[in-house]
Amino acid sequence: MNADVYVAEYLVESPLDPERVAEIMAGEQSCGTFTRVQGETDLLRQRARAVVQSVQVLSQSDRPSLPNAWLERKGVKGPWQQFKVRIGFPVANVGNNLPTLAATVAGNLYDLGEVTGLRLESLLLSAEYRKTFDMPRVGLAGTRVAAGVANGPLIGTIIKPNVGLSAKQTAELVQQLCEAGVDFIKDDEICANPMHAPLAERVPAVMKTIREHQERTGKHVMMAFNISDELDAMRAHADLVEREGGSCVMASLNSCGMSAVQSLRRSTPLALHGHRNGYGAFSRHPLLGISFQAYQTLWRLAGVDHMHVHGLQGKFAQSDEEVIESARDCLQPLAPGLKDEVMPAFSSGQWAGTVPATYAAAGENLLFMSGGGILGHPDGPAAGVASLRQAWDAARNGVSQEQYAKTAPELQRALDFFGSK
Repeated sequence: MNADVYVAEYLVESPLDPERVAEIMAGEQSCGTFTRVQGETDLLRQRARAVVQSVQVLSQSDRPSLPNAWLERKGVKGPWQQFKVRIGFPVANVGNNLPTLAATVAGNLYDLGEVTGLRLESLLLSAEYRKTFDMPRVGLAGTRVAAGVANGPLIGTIIKPNVGLSAKQTAELVQQLCEAGVDFIKDDEICANPMHAPLAERVPAVMKTIREHQERTGKHVMMAFNISDELDAMRAHADLVEREGGSCVMASLNSCGMSAVQSLRRSTPLALHGHRNGYGAFSRHPLLGISFQAYQTLWRLAGVDHMHVHGLQGKFAQSDEEVIESARDCLQPLAPGLKDEVMPAFSSGQWAGTVPATYAAAGENLLFMSGGGILGHPDGPAAGVASLRQAWDAARNGVSQEQYAKTAPELQRALDFFGSK
């Protein structure tokens, strides 16, 4: 791939000529506007203008996907064509500037009057350009080392209830979860620095429990403390976690913003667990927003180590196909020859019964988080963890869960209890 160019691919809908719309997109997001202006010389355009690489018409419909007052004012009618557009943007227009890269490929394009739908599908970078941005500090291999899990999935869970526990109560729950045998624990995305359990109290209390467990067993349980906040506060929170012997912090990516997460990455050696809450606002309409491939590319340039992908057969709206594709995106280098993969984090309604589909589709190089599937197991958290490990062992050995459960009571109880809901 040309090191002087990065490429964005879009799905677009418009009643206008697709070639014309593609050229408008390229001009709008580089050196042009709706009309040629003084100073926009041929030499400048040659140097700075984005170039349409291809346009592929897919289908058409008799109604637009989204309303458009600009087209209505001009009296433009359908049919509305859907087409793919591939545009190459000059690296020199952006340089090593992640917010501006995002503004270029996923900014004013959404507001163009010429389109009734636009979705950024993928973002492709050369290895040279990718290297100018932040890399994961911990990544797949480092996460496995920190958690002491050389092979198989990392079994994780989420603090439940989501909010309301005091620092002491949270530490007591973490102790139960450590003793139950989890590899990873995280705060819920809506519990960051609440008044009833501020991080200044919660981090020392929880890490005391984790350190004591490690001293007894040799096992370090990764705890992703939710430090989402303004940047200075996040840095201070991360420093506290590091001083207390922690190995991971979590940020709500969309709420904190790219530049804050990028700066946090540069100020802490801890694993950075990227939570994508709010992503549905950018993705649920098929002709609006941003696909996960492009989304995770931008956040990986900020240096995250883990990315949420939701879960198979879970409680959220994404299809299983989308979840699988998202996990595979995380496990692919952003450019050939690089080792910048991140750990896909499966969650949302996961339990032993969702393991076979997950193993078949995504293998075991992942973080499998189960909140209710562990904490809601009728025989307690330890049985919940055991049921998950038994489910993964059955899948790994090609044995049906029903057959395996004949000698695995924790799995059988999970199948009977959760399977009936």
